[in-house]
Amino acid sequence: MDYNYLADLLFPDVKLTIADLEEKYPNRNLPEGAKVTRFSPSPTGYVHIGAMYGVLTDERLAHQSGGVFYLRIEDTDAKREIENGVSIICDTFAELGIEFDEGASSQGDRGIYGPYRQRERVEIYHAVAKEFVKLGRAYPCFCTEEELAEMRARQEEQKANFGYYGEWAKYRECPIETVEQLLKEGKPYVLRFRSMGDLSRRVKQDDLIRGTLDFPQNDIDHVMLKSDGVPTYHFAHVVDDHFMRTTHVIRGEEWLATLPLHVEMFEAIGWKRPKYGHTAQVMKLDGDSKRKLSKRKDPEADMRFYSQQGYYVPAIKEYLMTLINSNFEEWRIANPNEPFENFKFNIKKAGVSGALFDLQKLDDISKNVISKLSADIVYDSTVAWAERYDEQLHTLLTRDRDYAVSILSIGRGGAKPRKDFAKWSDVRGYLDFFFDELFAPQYDFPGNVANEDAVAVLEKYKNVYDPADEQTVWFGKIKAIAEELGFAPETKLYKKNPEQYKGHVGDISMVLRVAVTGRQNSPDMQMVMSILGKERTLARIDAALEAINK
Repeated sequence: MDYNYLADLLFPDVKLTIADLEEKYPNRNLPEGAKVTRFSPSPTGYVHIGAMYGVLTDERLAHQSGGVFYLRIEDTDAKREIENGVSIICDTFAELGIEFDEGASSQGDRGIYGPYRQRERVEIYHAVAKEFVKLGRAYPCFCTEEELAEMRARQEEQKANFGYYGEWAKYRECPIETVEQLLKEGKPYVLRFRSMGDLSRRVKQDDLIRGTLDFPQNDIDHVMLKSDGVPTYHFAHVVDDHFMRTTHVIRGEEWLATLPLHVEMFEAIGWKRPKYGHTAQVMKLDGDSKRKLSKRKDPEADMRFYSQQGYYVPAIKEYLMTLINSNFEEWRIANPNEPFENFKFNIKKAGVSGALFDLQKLDDISKNVISKLSADIVYDSTVAWAERYDEQLHTLLTRDRDYAVSILSIGRGGAKPRKDFAKWSDVRGYLDFFFDELFAPQYDFPGNVANEDAVAVLEKYKNVYDPADEQTVWFGKIKAIAEELGFAPETKLYKKNPEQYKGHVGDISMVLRVAVTGRQNSPDMQMVMSILGKERTLARIDAALEAINK
């Protein structure tokens, strides 16, 4: 067959050539060893936590090597695209502090290797498709949906492998005259890749994460261009990765099955293929077994969940690094105060089995990261979150910045800072008792303290309370009250001779804590009362006395 004639027949209006494209999209001028990676989502829904896992891998690979990390939108599946899908993707990553060097954005594309949206690259795909036809590696297929369904039914009946190949490929060797006639009749067609693979032969491929892979060759004549001229993912990503000069493709393990096809497509046109790495899927424990994070069952699968809850972005990245590289936690212990970007990411240290996502561990890491922040950063971050998600908290915090910052300063700094919250949505519960509008006391006094002793503690403390007391003086007064009422002034004395005391000094301070804060767990009481001030502190003690005496 005259493949040049067939190419002109199928693409009579395509004048753009491969040479034109090579000139328009030259090799990137980057330092030796620099990597070019991409994130290429479809605008079909929210951004999954698994995507963030891959994005962070891509970003580290590129930026640690002095390379380029770009965003490409794969929007060829119009049926599945949701409204504002691209904006959701771009805005989500903007909130997560992920910076792309070039690519699509809510404000438009940025970079000379665009367009970065596949629907705007159809001219490029058609030029390359025409070249595939000229090489004898692509052909038109006029099968109807009914014919393909019938073929599949017969394959199932004969227990044959599913797919369009070999004897099942009806139009693979169609005479040029028949093709011309069908085109004249206006018959719709798709363009299929002509595979030269054989399942009996195998091919080896080095995977950046999984090592050397050995798999059967592809033998399916997959669709390259759909009947509307829009490319499939398989074809489009080969074209885009070549002309955007992608060097490393990091994607989920669900794409492993298609790797033989992608390898063959690159080889068919004579292009150097990028290096592939297939990451493990993000899993979670469900009872005693693991399962994939589900869009339907698990709110934490949606990256918007983390914005809504108010997770601190660096903490999310910190946690994901523990999943991505097995030696990150060891590095973090040795470098507790270094930014995570200083960690030497190694793709070979990425796990090959399901990465187990643990929300509790994220919270623990986040508490640790937040505990090292200044009160001003915590305040500004909480206010920014509350402005979107908690109007009342935003109003209270912004009413008096100095007051709010003083609250957030308690226990912050030093070798062992307090770790009270994992996300900004936790802040309300941490400081609500500081605001009369939110104060809802639960007078849960220690069980070993009789009501009359609780009353005595509070009455005696009112008589000695001085807002100017330093910590040592303040606690000295608490110890004195304890001893006066028959409680051990030191915990160690109580532990040594518990039968001699009603309790210990901790019980006395707990009575005061519950009276003033309405809870058993709160920051340092001397500082709490100092911030609340004398009038409010005494008013709360009186309210607690009234509650006890009812």
